[in-house]
Amino acid sequence: MTPSARAALFASMDPFNRTPPVAETAQQGAVTALALTLFATRSTPGGGGSAIIAGADGVQNVYRTGAEVQPGVTLAGVAFDHVELSRNGARELLYLDQSAPAPDAQGVVAANPVAVPPGGVSSSGGVSVAGLRSGVNFGPKAEGGKIVGLEVLSSGDGAVFSAAGFQSGDVITAVDGKPISGPGDAAMLSGALRPGASITVTVKRGDRQLPLAITLVP
Repeated sequence: MTPSARAALFASMDPFNRTPPVAETAQQGAVTALALTLFATRSTPGGGGSAIIAGADGVQNVYRTGAEVQPGVTLAGVAFDHVELSRNGARELLYLDQSAPAPDAQGVVAANPVAVPPGGVSSSGGVSVAGLRSGVNFGPKAEGGKIVGLEVLSSGDGAVFSAAGFQSGDVITAVDGKPISGPGDAAMLSGALRPGASITVTVKRGDRQLPLAITLVP
């Protein structure tokens, strides 16, 4: 195969199968205008799954398909990069980038990497590893003589702290589903902080346990 033919072949295909047929897209609906933010998805065979979605207040919650996200709005379906919402009988889509479907494969290949500002927060809402380390402090939280989690404290101007989804008083109790129960477990969080990774932490906020999805930009 000639170089030009090979280039044409790769430009015409999407290895991630992100672009559904036109008829399917039209049936699913348009991008929603609701004040919702999608942080993570987990789809299962047969159309089920769950997603981490935050409302206008910024509080992230886990919803399973069929659950009510807002009054009159239910989670109808979960895909790898978006969810489908049912709103008063109409289908609306909410994507991970909060704006539109993923670009085509050719656009992805040609795009330049997004530079992360010095503050550590990218335009897409992700944070850098260096920004997280400098903007958020983690310290052991003990109750009754036992380590029950990592207390989260803001450092600097608080931009990275807020972008990661933390609030004052949060205590991390688990990292990617693994509970923090001793001093050695704090290393789990440090080991998970890698450029390009997406980690899920469980925080104790008041009397609630909430999941937070943190995207670490390259």
